[in-house]
Amino acid sequence: MQVEGQASQSFSAMFELRGNARKGSLSLTSPLGNRLAQVDWEDGHAQLTSAQETRSSESLDALLQDVTGAPIPVAALFSWLKGAQTTVPGWRVDLSAMEQGRLVAHRDEPAPPATLRIALTR
Repeated sequence: MQVEGQASQSFSAMFELRGNARKGSLSLTSPLGNRLAQVDWEDGHAQLTSAQETRSSESLDALLQDVTGAPIPVAALFSWLKGAQTTVPGWRVDLSAMEQGRLVAHRDEPAPPATLRIALTR
């Protein structure tokens, strides 16, 4: 994930995603295999646990925006990972390389612009 702006930010991690947009979990690990964070959610509650903190929110979308600095369309992400072209206002997704396990999503609005790149392994 790369967020552009006055102080551009970039974040790389391996992830394991389970469940669906209503109930699931996301585990993030560093490229060296260290656990960075765990996010668990179900209707009306989301929680992030890391070595530094635990955060809760009534919404997964709000929690991810708080953590990453950019809204991430989780419901659409599940569709995109299945190769389905789901439209999200402000986002453009490129699924042309899904056969090779890659997808790229660009957010143009609202500012700041962001790019989400995913490389899948099976």
